[in-house]
Amino acid sequence: MELAVIIIILFILFFIVIANFKIVPQAQVFVVERLGAFNRELHTGPHMLFPFIDKVVKRVSIKEQVADFKPQPVITKDNVTMQIDTVVFFQITDAKLYTYGVERPIAAIENLTATTLRNIIGELELDSTLTSRDTINEKITIILDEATDRWGIKVNRVELKNIIPPREIQDAMEKQMKAERERREKILQAEGDKKSQILVAEGEKQSKILRAEADKQAEILKAEAEREAMVLRASAVKEQKILEAQGEAEAIDAVQTALAESLKKLNAANPNESVLTLKSLEAFAKAADGKATKIIIPSEIQGVAGLAAGLKGIIKDE
Repeated sequence: MELAVIIIILFILFFIVIANFKIVPQAQVFVVERLGAFNRELHTGPHMLFPFIDKVVKRVSIKEQVADFKPQPVITKDNVTMQIDTVVFFQITDAKLYTYGVERPIAAIENLTATTLRNIIGELELDSTLTSRDTINEKITIILDEATDRWGIKVNRVELKNIIPPREIQDAMEKQMKAERERREKILQAEGDKKSQILVAEGEKQSKILRAEADKQAEILKAEAEREAMVLRASAVKEQKILEAQGEAEAIDAVQTALAESLKKLNAANPNESVLTLKSLEAFAKAADGKATKIIIPSEIQGVAGLAAGLKGIIKDE
């Protein structure tokens, strides 16, 4: 009986020890109270609590968290009501302040985000609101980060997820965007036509330049060909005249040579006066056969000519 009681007591003690042995996971912090008052924070690793006195009142994640809040109605400076929903990225840096600083911290961040957003948008007009997201994000982040420091929360970033203006504003914006797109389309088309005309003009200019260059080259080649032809013709005429002159010179040289040979032979034959007179008559006869209208007869052969005429008359009478 006593052994059974001891076993039961040991079993109860074992369960008490197991129940008060805590292992804190990575990226978490346990907040421990002792007799209802804050005692300490348990960080990553194994820990032992004092039975029946220590109690883990909150398990806090120190990882970065995301809170997506529903759209909030805001009014711009020019009295346009729109819906804006935000996304807040935050991280718990102090588990004690997070546990004891504020009741329902996420709801507190949501309400603080909504009021801050209304204050910022109330200073901007519709167009500025739609085009200044980065500025609005930066302002909200700074304000929320300062306000949540006493809650042990670090606000890293705030993003405007959607900006939803009224339906009539959306229709007007769509019409404006359509008109703007049409204007840009016309501008692009006009620029395209302009560039096309410029390219066509440049092409025509280059074509005319090339044609002019081609005509110039053709004229140059034609002139060079004519000049070369003239040079060749002149060279041919020159060669022809040279050949004719050479032929005449050779003919004259041949005649002179033949005359010289005949004179040498005549001198070698030692002709008498009668032979010389006869040769003179032959030369005179050849001269008379020409086209000359007047013939001058040397005095040396006049007598011989008269003798010859007399002999011719006697022969005819007989």
